[in-house]
Parts: sequence; C-alpha cells; structure tokens
Amino acid sequence: MKVYLDLCSIQRPLDTKSNPRISVEAEAVLGILALCLAGQLDLISSEALLFETGRNPYPVRKQYALEVLSTAKIHVDIDAKVEKRAKELQSVGGVKPLDALHLASAEAAQADYFCTCDDRLLKRAQEMVEKQTRVVSPLELIIEVVE
Repeated sequence: MKVYLDLCSIQRPLDTKSNPRISVEAEAVLGILALCLAGQLDLISSEALLFETGRNPYPVRKQYALEVLSTAKIHVDIDAKVEKRAKELQSVGGVKPLDALHLASAEAAQADYFCTCDDRLLKRAQEMVEKQTRVVSPLELIIEVVE
C-alpha cells in the first residue's frame, strides 16, 4: 500500500503531547513510519513536501522531515497534470494551494491513503478526492493498515 503523509502528519511526533489527541496521533504516525521502514507500506514524497519542508524555520523539524522523506520509495514531481488537478481541488473544495498540491501529488502517485492531522483539510478533502486515494487521519490510517 502506498501512503502520502502531509507535513503536519510527518511532524506530529515532534508536537507537544499535552493534548491526548496529539499524543495518540504521534504514536500512530510513528507506527506508520515503522511500517514504511519495514517495507510493509510505501511512503510517498513529493516536490510539494520538500518545498514546504524547506520553508520550515525550525532546524530540528526541518531535519526530521527531510530524514523521513529520504526513506520514501516514491517521489512525485509537480508537472502540468499535478498543477491542473491542484487548481481543480482549490476551486471545487476551497482547499489552500499547498494542500491542493499535496492532494494532487498523492493522486498522481496513485496513493491508497492521504494522511493529515488538519481537521479542516481532512473534511474538505474527504468530500472531493478521487475514491482511489482515501483521505484519513493518522488514527484511521494505523487502524486500516494493521487490521
């Protein structure tokens, strides 16, 4: 199975775990990444993820994300097809431009799952992304892949 984690999901293990939801999501993401390293899931990277990571002003977070992305088996470049689909996602669902690029990249890679911790993006994307790519939270994803 192919999985695309957006940057908020990748970095969830670095977030302060004072909120139980954040703590549980962090553990779920670590489990997902362990499955990727074990070869049970294929992690997808993208030009959009690398761009967003490069903009991160926090060196520890930036380095962590780059290390995670370096383990990806699949990489998606932004081409005309990805850009066109991202514009469609923006106009139809009101998704932010960078989030739309992530979703379009996941679709281009034929990801089975697109994972995000962003509730707003999760709700909007679930309503409009092609059925081949399921949009899920880290908790939903870990439950799906370990059953």
